[in-house]
Amino acid sequence: MIMKKINPFINREMSWLSFNARVLQEAEDPSVPLFERIRFVGIFSNNLDEFFRVRVASVRRMVDFEDDETLIGGIKADALHEQIMETVVDHQRRSQEIFRKIMKEMERENIFMVDEKDLAPEQIVFVKNYFKEKVLPNLIPIMLSKEHKFPYLRDRSVYLAIKLSMKDRPEKFAYALIRVPNISVPRFLVLPEKDGKKYVMMLDDVIRYSLPDIFPLFNYDHFEAYTVKVTRDAELDIDDDISKSFVEKMEASLKRRKVGTPVRLLYDKEIPEDLLGFIIKKMKLDPDNQVPGGKYHNHKDFMDFPEIGQPHHYYKRLTPIRHKELKQHESILKKLRRKDIMLHYPYQSFSHFLDLLREAAIDPKVKEIGITIYRVANASRVVNALLNAIRNGKKVTVVIELQARFDEEANIYWSNKLQDEGAHVINGIPGLKVHSKLAWIKRKEKNSLRNYAYVGTGNFHEGTARVYGDDGLLTADPRIADEVAKLFSFFKQTYRVATYKHLIVSPFSMRSFFEEMINREIAIAKSGRRGYMLLKMNSLIDPDMMNKIYEAARAGVKIRLIVRGIFGLKTEMEGVRENIEAISIVDKYLEHSRIFLFGNGGDDRIFISSADWMPRNLNRRIEVACPIYNEDLKAELREMLKIQLQDNTKSRILDNELSNTYNRQHLDKRFRSQEDYYQYIKEKHQLTMKIYHNPRCSKSRAGLKYLEENGYKIDVKNYLKDGITPDEIKEIMKKTGMPAIDLVRTHEDLYKKEYKGKELSDDEWVEILAAQPKLLQRPIVINGKKGILAQPPEQIEKIR
Repeated sequence: MIMKKINPFINREMSWLSFNARVLQEAEDPSVPLFERIRFVGIFSNNLDEFFRVRVASVRRMVDFEDDETLIGGIKADALHEQIMETVVDHQRRSQEIFRKIMKEMERENIFMVDEKDLAPEQIVFVKNYFKEKVLPNLIPIMLSKEHKFPYLRDRSVYLAIKLSMKDRPEKFAYALIRVPNISVPRFLVLPEKDGKKYVMMLDDVIRYSLPDIFPLFNYDHFEAYTVKVTRDAELDIDDDISKSFVEKMEASLKRRKVGTPVRLLYDKEIPEDLLGFIIKKMKLDPDNQVPGGKYHNHKDFMDFPEIGQPHHYYKRLTPIRHKELKQHESILKKLRRKDIMLHYPYQSFSHFLDLLREAAIDPKVKEIGITIYRVANASRVVNALLNAIRNGKKVTVVIELQARFDEEANIYWSNKLQDEGAHVINGIPGLKVHSKLAWIKRKEKNSLRNYAYVGTGNFHEGTARVYGDDGLLTADPRIADEVAKLFSFFKQTYRVATYKHLIVSPFSMRSFFEEMINREIAIAKSGRRGYMLLKMNSLIDPDMMNKIYEAARAGVKIRLIVRGIFGLKTEMEGVRENIEAISIVDKYLEHSRIFLFGNGGDDRIFISSADWMPRNLNRRIEVACPIYNEDLKAELREMLKIQLQDNTKSRILDNELSNTYNRQHLDKRFRSQEDYYQYIKEKHQLTMKIYHNPRCSKSRAGLKYLEENGYKIDVKNYLKDGITPDEIKEIMKKTGMPAIDLVRTHEDLYKKEYKGKELSDDEWVEILAAQPKLLQRPIVINGKKGILAQPPEQIEKIR
């Protein structure tokens, strides 16, 4: 009897769908603020769009080519496609149920989503005017017929498929199609508030209500409109024409992407069968690519739902903490000559990195700046700093990866812009994506050149730095900075491969290096000592690395895994379940950092990296992992990992069944890792702000409010109630640099009656202020070393 071999891995596509189900759990969780739940519905939808454009499209191609090869999860292509579609239909149904519940909760909060059937008379006037002025000029209705070719449906756009008929003659009808505008007109219309109630209407319904005004030339008196959406294959096909530049090939390929093969038709399940059948027949769609849905598509737009809620409808904003070593108006390069610094986003401010670029751009001793760009913000301050450096005579080298999926057009734009300004632009490396997150500064110091570097886990994108959990090392340590410089030489000099003693660079050595680190833990465990690994990443799907982890678990190595997204390990198999624990954390911020900790026999080694453990990262991309040598920085990373492992609020157990069960350990106390790590960073990096406060003073209340809203640790001194000593006043004078007379409120009646016109010394004023504290200016804020009269409150920023 032949025993069927058990596949040791979870299928990649099904694991990804399980991750997106965790996002949907956030939309369903009643403890998540209401408008944040709406946003998670949008994230779920956007994720699913990209999944279809990329992964489902690949599976579909394998089905079409009748490819009999099995995928990583051991499932044939056609069976996998069927399994994906079944799961997606279930997820779509759940998302619709969750959406309906959210709408009901909004109504309890006096916020109403109204459609074309719910409008009050005064709202009708408002909607009609809005439609005529803003919407109608952007609509292009298309009449459909059997004789004419079916119009091209844009990828990810929402369309209204319309059936026009006559109430007394239903057999006479016509079909039409209208694309719902997605750029020129907002998806949501906020209607005038009435009796404390707020109203929002979808653009789709504004168009539905106005259908008679769109088709006035016909005699139809009955209109039905149902949303449909097509998702297309997003794979880029780059030709081999050697006469074209890589940029030209990319631009042509992007144009072809926009007419890619349809991989999904999502439609309103209430659509009449005749209208749906007509669309499917004209588009020649496979039944397997059809997915029924609700009345509205492109829920991704709910990521930008109007900001009409109350404060309790949103997460409390956690203001990024300024690094205690990086004070404003002080040289960052000078700081780095003394010690390494690490930034943890979004808990700390990305502005520190921008400040570093700005400093390098104007420092006359800086000779060259280099950076790798994978994704940047639309109005990128990073690129603006680089342009400023060029204008200041610096040599600027920018490695821009043109094949950053869905950011290709933006990167082509920045590539051309930087090139026009005089930057040395390198558009990636043939056959290898540049995914590493590196910046490099070369500065002349004394009689030599010194390198400075930034090595990170996330993109140089000030937008995502506010919502992605990432880490970045700033260093002048020659062990790291000189090898970052060497890597830029690799980019510039015909890709001549060098050797690296400290940086771990894929595809050259990363796989073998981490395999060796695991082998070391295996040897330690086999010798009777404690072998230990703690690995945090976005995705773990590389078969060889997963087999290595299994080998380590069977050898007795204790393995803790924190993996946000795709996860291919079966942690409950015989021989490994005792030594592997795996969780995924999905919360308000997107966990994006990659941190690898190896016990190393008690002398642990920690690395941050741009790379997940996937075949593409280890085999086909320029990625960098960087050792952390500074003990204080290692402690910060250890604390992050420790806090995440004890999360019992937003972590899910990664099991073989993809059940997404919440990890409810230590229920005697609540642990939520993202909030807990923010508090850790806050306590470590933010000095206590002491405010001399008069609660009856509006300026003092404004100062206190500013401190509270910006997340400062505050020590409130109510000096009118508790008194103030001469020594405290002298301390204020010293830390603010203000003479005593400047601390006096000279418009007070007490001053005018008893002290105006008198020549008094500082010591005399100190005694007067201690005896008559109502004369003290307010609010005065002290951070331990410096002080400021916080008028206006923004003055506090000068002593952060």
